Amino acid sequence: MKKLVLTTVVLTVFALTAFKPIANKLISKDTHISFYSHTAIEDITANNYKVVSTIDTSTGDVVYSVPMQSFEFEKAMMQKHYNSKKFLDTKKFPKAKFTGKISNINDVDFNKDGSYEVQVAGDLTIKGETQALNEKATITVEAGKVTLDSKMNIVLANFGVTFSGGKPSTNIAKEIEVTLKAVYGKE
Repeated sequence: MKKLVLTTVVLTVFALTAFKPIANKLISKDTHISFYSHTAIEDITANNYKVVSTIDTSTGDVVYSVPMQSFEFEKAMMQKHYNSKKFLDTKKFPKAKFTGKISNINDVDFNKDGSYEVQVAGDLTIKGETQALNEKATITVEAGKVTLDSKMNIVLANFGVTFSGGKPSTNIAKEIEVTLKAVYGKE
């Protein structure tokens, strides 16, 4: 009987600690990524509200997982072209991923309200192509809520998205502006 009680206590303690979220990990299921393409012919904007990301506040590790078919466009035809094999082939490449590190994470006090400029470096993979990125971002801590904002330019050809002729070559910018806003909480 003592063995059964001891085993039960050990398993209970294990279960309570093994499945607890890591205290230093912030999770965002409220991340918005948008991109903007400007040409003389037309402007294109798309929004994605289904991005999931994490920040480890002790190491600075940061990850973003972007479901590519979740980008929403103003015009249905734009969305169709975006998802097609000629553009991003989102059936074959359903997710983009960024894995990186905030190099100056020690400059951020997650327990004190304020705005902190950070440097984020890592690898962005889109359509099976991986490129190194090194971008500035702002982390804002306010009333216990942590927000990360960043804006960057992405060259489409670096990710295998090129057009040599036709409407896409004149309607889609070679470099697009990407805006990111993630709101984090502890789970």
